Amino acid sequence: MALTTRGGGGADQAQPPPAPDASLGFLTKRDTEVKLPRATRVKNKTPAGVQITAEQILREARERQEPEIRPPKQKITDVHELADYRLRERKRFEDLIRRVRWSVSAWVKYAKWEEGQKDFARARSVYERALDVAHRDHTLWLKYAEFEMRNRYVNHARNVWDRAVSLLPRIDQLWYKYIHMEELLGAVANARQVFERWMGWRPDIAGWNSYIKFELRYGEVERARAIYERFVAEHPRPDTFIRYAKFEMKRGEVERARRVYERAADLLVDDEDAEVLFVAFAEFEEKCREVERARAIYKYALDRVPKGRAEDLYRKFLAFEKQFGDREGIEDAIVGKRRFQYEDEVRKNPLNYDSWFDYIRLEESVGNKDRIRDVYERSIANVPPAEEKRYWQRYIYLWINYALYEELDAQDMERTREVYRECLKLIPHKKFTFAKLWLMAAQFEIRQKNIKAARQILGNAIGMAPKGKIFKKYIEIELYLGNFDRCRTLYEKYIEWSPANCYAWRKYAELEKNLSETDRARSIYELAIAQPALDTPEVLWKVCCPCCPLN
Repeated sequence: MALTTRGGGGADQAQPPPAPDASLGFLTKRDTEVKLPRATRVKNKTPAGVQITAEQILREARERQEPEIRPPKQKITDVHELADYRLRERKRFEDLIRRVRWSVSAWVKYAKWEEGQKDFARARSVYERALDVAHRDHTLWLKYAEFEMRNRYVNHARNVWDRAVSLLPRIDQLWYKYIHMEELLGAVANARQVFERWMGWRPDIAGWNSYIKFELRYGEVERARAIYERFVAEHPRPDTFIRYAKFEMKRGEVERARRVYERAADLLVDDEDAEVLFVAFAEFEEKCREVERARAIYKYALDRVPKGRAEDLYRKFLAFEKQFGDREGIEDAIVGKRRFQYEDEVRKNPLNYDSWFDYIRLEESVGNKDRIRDVYERSIANVPPAEEKRYWQRYIYLWINYALYEELDAQDMERTREVYRECLKLIPHKKFTFAKLWLMAAQFEIRQKNIKAARQILGNAIGMAPKGKIFKKYIEIELYLGNFDRCRTLYEKYIEWSPANCYAWRKYAELEKNLSETDRARSIYELAIAQPALDTPEVLWKVCCPCCPLN
C-alpha cells in the first residue's frame, strides 16, 4: 500500500516509505514501492471561446507587479549628520576595495564619490592608491586625467598624462587625449612637443597621419612635408608614398609628387602591394595629361609585377588603352590580358601542357624572341613526374616545337642543336624512347650538311633504343648516299635485333638483288625461311619462290 501524508493545503503528497527492516520477511516488493498519481487526461481539446495572446499575459503581469521597494530618501540637516554620512560611505568603500582590491571600477566609484563631495584631495589620493594596484590599466589613467581636466587642474592633468605615456607608450589613446587637451588649451607648441615624443616611439600609420593633420590645421605645410619625409622613411609602403604624393598634388606641386612616385617605384618594385603603387602612379600621370608616361609606367609594371598579383593592373591598362591608345596599343593590352590568363593557368597547373602550347602560340604571334624563349624554357622545365611514355607524349612536343622555332624562326642553329641534345639527354631511353626525335635531330644535322653528326645520332639511337623506324630511315639515308656497305651493316643489325621481322629480311634481299648479287639474295632468303618464328612468313615465301630460277 502507498504511504501518504496530509499537507496543509489538503492535497495528498506521496512520500517514500521507510526502508524495510530485513527482519520483516512478510513484506513484498509491491508493498514497498511508491505509487504516483495517474496523469489527468485532457478530455475537451476544442479551442476556448475567448483567446488570449502572450502579449496580453505579459501586460497583465506587468500591471499587477508590485512597485519597486526603494530606500527612503535621507535629508541631511546639519554638519554632524553630513560627517556621519561621509564616514559611513567611506567605511563602505574602504571595505569594498579591501575585498576586491584589483577591481578598477570599485576604485573609480570611490574616487567619483569623493569628487562629488568636492573633496578633490581625497579623490586624487584614491586614484594614486589605485595606480599602486593597477598602473598597467590605461582606463584608470584616463579616468584620473579626465578628473583633473574636469575640475580645471591643468598642471595636475599634464602630470598625469606625462606619467601615463611614459609607462604605457604603446597605448595610442593616451597620446591622443593628451594632445587633445593641449589643443583645447591653445598650447600648440606643447601639443607639437607631445607629438615629437610620440613619434620617437615609432607608432603606426594612424599616429603619423594625426601629426600631419595637426600641422595642416595650423597651416604649417613645410612642417607637414618634413613629417611626410620621416613618415615614408619609417613606413616604406605603397600606401604611405601614395598619401605623400596626393598631399603634394593637392597643393599643386606636380613635380614634387612625381619625384615621390618615382622614388617609391624604385624602392618598392618588389613589394607585394607594388601593383597599387603603379596603378596610382599611372593614374597620376593620366590626370597630368602625360599619356606616354602613363603607358610607360603600365608596361614597366607589367614586366615586373608577378602575374598572380597583377589582375587589377591588367584591367586598368586595358581601360587606359581603350581610352587613349591606337589599334596597336589596344591589341598589346589585349595580348597582355591573355598573357595574364595563361600565366594564371600554368601557375595553378604547371603540368597542363595544352595551356603551355596556347601560351607559346600567343607569344609567337607577338614575336618577342626573349619572351618566347622564356616561355619555352619554363614549359620544358615541368618534366612529367612518372617515367611512363603516356605521360611524356604531350610533353615531348614542347621540345620539338622549341627546336623548330629556333631553327626556322630564330635562325639560331647552335641553340637548335643544343635543344635536341638536351632533350635526348633527358629522355629515359632504357624504359622508352621517341624515334621521331632521333630522326628529327639527324635530319637537322643533314640540313646543316653535317653527315658525320647525323650518323652519330642515328648510331646512338640504334645502340641505346633500337626501333624499326630508326633502322628504316637510317638505311634510306645511306642508300640515298650510295653507301651500300653501310646499308648491309645496318640490315644485319636490324635482323640481329629483330630476326622474326620478314620486312627486314625481304628488304635486305631486295637490296642484294638490285645490286645483282643473286647468290647473296638467295642466301638471305634461305636464312630467313629457316627462322623458327616469323611474323608474316607467307609474304616472304611469295617473294622467295620466284627468285629461285634466277628471275
